[in-house]
Amino acid sequence: MTDAVIVATARTPLCKSWRGALNMTHGATMGGHAVKAALARAGVRGEEVEDVIMGCATPEGATGGNIARQIALRAGLPATVSGMTVNRFCSSGLQTIALAAQRILAGEDAIYVAGGVESISLVQNEANRHHGQDEWLVSHKPEIYWSMLQTAEYVAKKYGISREVQDRYGVLSQQRASRARAEGKTKDEIAPITTRMKVVDKSTGQETVKEVTAEFDEGIRDDTTYEGVAQIKPAIEGGVIAAGNASQFSDGASACVLMSDKAAASRGLEPMGIFRGFAVAGCEPNEMGIGPVFAVPRLLARAGLEVADIGLWELNEAFAVQVIYCRDKLGIPDERLNVNGGSIALGHPYGVTGSRLTGHALIEGKRRAVKYAVVTMCIGGGMGAAGLFEIA
Repeated sequence: MTDAVIVATARTPLCKSWRGALNMTHGATMGGHAVKAALARAGVRGEEVEDVIMGCATPEGATGGNIARQIALRAGLPATVSGMTVNRFCSSGLQTIALAAQRILAGEDAIYVAGGVESISLVQNEANRHHGQDEWLVSHKPEIYWSMLQTAEYVAKKYGISREVQDRYGVLSQQRASRARAEGKTKDEIAPITTRMKVVDKSTGQETVKEVTAEFDEGIRDDTTYEGVAQIKPAIEGGVIAAGNASQFSDGASACVLMSDKAAASRGLEPMGIFRGFAVAGCEPNEMGIGPVFAVPRLLARAGLEVADIGLWELNEAFAVQVIYCRDKLGIPDERLNVNGGSIALGHPYGVTGSRLTGHALIEGKRRAVKYAVVTMCIGGGMGAAGLFEIA
């Protein structure tokens, strides 16, 4: 029987959108950097790859034009290597890993690169919104067009999750991420990147461009305290969602290399982890943040496992409120959840996060000697996704 295994992972640092080191770096450059680094770590030559599958939640502009194909070429892969861009919003990076693994399990004994890319800096404020809403949906299911912020506020109100509880979770994320960085726990993931960054003088508004090397995730704040976070104004007047309890806008790219267990063995490669399953589920759009509550049970049931069998959980921190609800509803032990912080501290480049979380879960899972890890997240429009991995 064939297993689909991940043999290498690499990512850029996650950099603050509009103000960070990657604020003018094209998606092909970011993605190409991650792909090239992952292949180098795996010892795989570019011409050996059959397909580069990249997730992207906003595939237009600097991440448009089938960005996966551009990334393959930018990484130095020959023109014979194909590329496919996938969009399932915040689970796009996890979806690409599932697609590659499923192709291997289906008998396509090839080597794949799967991951994600997102440039919020260059795309989000420039996105095409012409005829962006369907009249029938506006009349019958308008929540499908709600912003993630609106859905987070709805979940907080419906389930009675206070601002204080959310803020305290946000502080915990920052503290865990700060400690992990100090202990060098992300070094095996990050491939530093040298690029050009736009800098705006606050007093004059003058713009300049300088060369920088990004080596670390920029969103982590070592001095975060509850007292400080509690003073941040909510994003909506009278609301409970604020910068300290929500994921940060960020830019970046991530890539994983997948192949069959037999191919890995023939190359003398020790797998990082084995793909064991993937599940998606839908929920009402107005509470899209609780999507994992529906996807995770489906995933575990298929594998014959229970929550207690999972040694490590990476549940994307789109907002503290939805992580708190999903954690408590599913019964996930806090000491196994987002142990090195999450998107509240590191940032959330939408299409990248699923791939980043997978790579991190495999590395941290091995460090902790656990058997299974689950990567899960909510998805815009009212969905959840979850992936199961056995640590090799």
